[in-house]
Amino acid sequence: MRKFIAKLILKIIGWKTVIHDNVNNLNRCILVVAPHTHNSEYILGNLGYWSLGKKLKVIIKDKHTKTWYGFIVKSIGGIGIDRSQKNDLVNFVAKLFQKEDFSLVITPEGTRSRVTKWRKGFYYMALAAKVPVVLAAGDFKRKIMYFGYKIPYERIASVSYQEILKEIENYYKKYDVTPKVPENWNPVIE
Repeated sequence: MRKFIAKLILKIIGWKTVIHDNVNNLNRCILVVAPHTHNSEYILGNLGYWSLGKKLKVIIKDKHTKTWYGFIVKSIGGIGIDRSQKNDLVNFVAKLFQKEDFSLVITPEGTRSRVTKWRKGFYYMALAAKVPVVLAAGDFKRKIMYFGYKIPYERIASVSYQEILKEIENYYKKYDVTPKVPENWNPVIE
């Protein structure tokens, strides 16, 4: 039912999805989503993922899972984390992947504002969980969501972090995506 509703909403609002390589790349991965400049990108991304029939999770502040609407947040894949405590998110994520297959959304920019450097957590999570990094992007100019470009775990484990970032940067340059708030996107990834 979720898949049908998501496809219908995307059709009504004029968005489409493009899959790179194979839709099964989305079954078990760290899903790096960029640019992340506005909350609407998250909503559209969820719709795109659901339209493909894939299981998606996202780490968020636990205040969103503990409030009256927390059951909704959890039902759409929210995993609440207490950010006031020191958490070992890398190992927490690795243990989650031992239990089930899903895609974990990570926005390495860490904020919707313009940044000069990405956070490295996605890289270390992929290494610890022994899963690939898969890239996704939303292009608000063309109304297209791209999913599925895969950087295999074996490559992540065998090259430097800088080489992975360069590959990711080249991907986003190739598709020249326009985010919701273009001035908040820094296409030079460090």
